Amino acid sequence: MRVLFLHNNFPAQYRHVARHLAEDKANQVIFASHRVPEKIPGVVNVQFKPHRDGKSETHHYLRNFETAVINGQSVFRLCIKLKSQGFSPDIICSHSGWGNSLYVKDVFPDARLLSYFEWYYHAHGADADFLKESDVGFDDAGRIRTKNAALLMDLAACDWGQVPTQFQLSQFPEVFHGKLSRLHDGVDTEFFKPDPNAAKIIGDLDLSEAPEILTYATRGMEPYRGFPEFMRAAALLMKKRPNLHVIVVGEDRVAYGKKLEEGDGWGKRMREELTPDPHRLHFTGHLSYADFVKVLQISTVQAYLTVPFVLSWSLIESLSCGALIVASDTAPVREVITSGENGFLTDFFDYEAFAEKIGSVLDTAQDLGHIRIAARQTVLNTYAHKDLLPRQLQLIHDVAAGQIPPTVMSARSDVR
Repeated sequence: MRVLFLHNNFPAQYRHVARHLAEDKANQVIFASHRVPEKIPGVVNVQFKPHRDGKSETHHYLRNFETAVINGQSVFRLCIKLKSQGFSPDIICSHSGWGNSLYVKDVFPDARLLSYFEWYYHAHGADADFLKESDVGFDDAGRIRTKNAALLMDLAACDWGQVPTQFQLSQFPEVFHGKLSRLHDGVDTEFFKPDPNAAKIIGDLDLSEAPEILTYATRGMEPYRGFPEFMRAAALLMKKRPNLHVIVVGEDRVAYGKKLEEGDGWGKRMREELTPDPHRLHFTGHLSYADFVKVLQISTVQAYLTVPFVLSWSLIESLSCGALIVASDTAPVREVITSGENGFLTDFFDYEAFAEKIGSVLDTAQDLGHIRIAARQTVLNTYAHKDLLPRQLQLIHDVAAGQIPPTVMSARSDVR
């Protein structure tokens, strides 16, 4: 089988399926991306680079789409080159939204297209108008609706699509559900696992003597992931609990939502506003996976908040480590956590209630082993990579063979 993977950032969601397919010498696997920070044995890496950025004078509704078109053009030229070299894929697996796959069927009309969809944009009822400071007017609504242009082209052109969670699937127009599978990437439960003997040492940070550790981990520090609410809750707890240490994993940048001016960041803002004890508040920056999993293992309580948006991998990874999680009571989280069974939920906006719930869990942590066990069991039952990888591979084989709908599952399946 000849497979072409398309993703701006290699290898992302395709790491494991690309590696597994490449292990079979009968397969030819090519991965096209903007950059290649690592290598996967047997995978041929090729790079594409847009010839220019979108222009600032472009109508603001269309800037994202212009960028997607330019990205799609760069992939189109790459595909022409691959075709001239004798490569013609049986299937193209592409992450949708950036425009990578907009024109691939014009070069490879006989190839099947399996698209990975993460988010369909809505002006109301999901992320855009959730935060209290949101002010979504008619102009914003038009811009947000138009952000779906590249996604809609992929939804129309793809032979099949994949969406990781039921909540994310629910955001897509129902007319497309008949060609979408709900299939999560899964996490490595042998790597993300509990370790009661894990050393409380993260790089140069030694918390061996800390009796209580509250952790927070996302890519960036932003309102979309409830960072201001978390920091206000943490500041309250640090005043009441002199032995509590707080670890914040991530970079002081906005990955999702409205960007701040250069040099500004929510980490900086919240430290200036709250002035927490710098000896007990630890910002680690980006961590290696080896250190990240250790943070989850040594955590007394892990906090997670999100607006109704794409669910973070870190939440599933935390559950897999048997963490005691206090999370926001929002739709994507409720799909994974049932309060009082495998974690605890509380109101996104009420940071005082969030702090109170964390404090209660800290007070009773020694008696909550059953919650930790249930948290890990949730992942073992539903999100274990070892179980989901065969389904992902079967989906690729089915779509490549023209088995539509695939034998694996459909959007209406109860299997996640």
